[in-house]
Amino acid sequence: MLSRKQLQRYSRQIMLPQIGEAGQEKLAAARVLIVGLGGLGSPAALYLAAAGIGELHLVDGDRVEISNLQRQVLYKTNHRDKHKAQVAAQQLTAANPEIRVHAHCVMADEAWLSTQLSRQSFDLVLDCTDNLNIRHTINRVCRERQVPVVMASVRGFSGQLVSFDFRTNTSPCYACLFPPATGQSDLPEAENCSTVGVIGPALGMMGSAQALEAIKFIAGLPVSSLNKLQLFEAATLEWRALALPANSTCPICR
Repeated sequence: MLSRKQLQRYSRQIMLPQIGEAGQEKLAAARVLIVGLGGLGSPAALYLAAAGIGELHLVDGDRVEISNLQRQVLYKTNHRDKHKAQVAAQQLTAANPEIRVHAHCVMADEAWLSTQLSRQSFDLVLDCTDNLNIRHTINRVCRERQVPVVMASVRGFSGQLVSFDFRTNTSPCYACLFPPATGQSDLPEAENCSTVGVIGPALGMMGSAQALEAIKFIAGLPVSSLNKLQLFEAATLEWRALALPANSTCPICR
């Protein structure tokens, strides 16, 4: 049962027939883990907190740098050198004191993620990182623990969004599309915003899209990025969608 204060705070959302009071109660009961609190995690976390997700766990081991401020909208100049997860938790709690926000000032790895997902029942994980290795780790651990995941990335003006519901055995995974590297490689490390640059609003678009898909996941609505790679070009404001079937040779799924 929603409180009077909740009915008032989320009134515009509850008006929607797709959400209603029942959907808002689902959001209030949800527990979401957000890995990465940079250009994607900032807008995603802000919108999920505002929407009334009951419990948010924020994971990032970095501190705020002046170069972050062009795109990481959770932080201000006076937050420089402070832990991102702690600052983000304070900002989100100030925005919505009715939800529970937990800061984890760590760089998530396989052991840490496995422990967290085994100890607590998470409804969803958001991969808001810009590192290919940790993305494969999140994909692998979420599949093992059968936790749905919403993934996004941006390079330059180009964004990608894809979701997987690992509660079903037939779901493909991120490695079906982008197989992980095997053994030692002479290839350079994957490019990210620190090496090739990125336009801030494109991150805002993709992070907001992650929040939107997360709300739809939790409310039981159709998820447009489920098993589909959604490609966004900020330079032309164009979207394309590519269906993603399971790969029989995928080292994670088989």
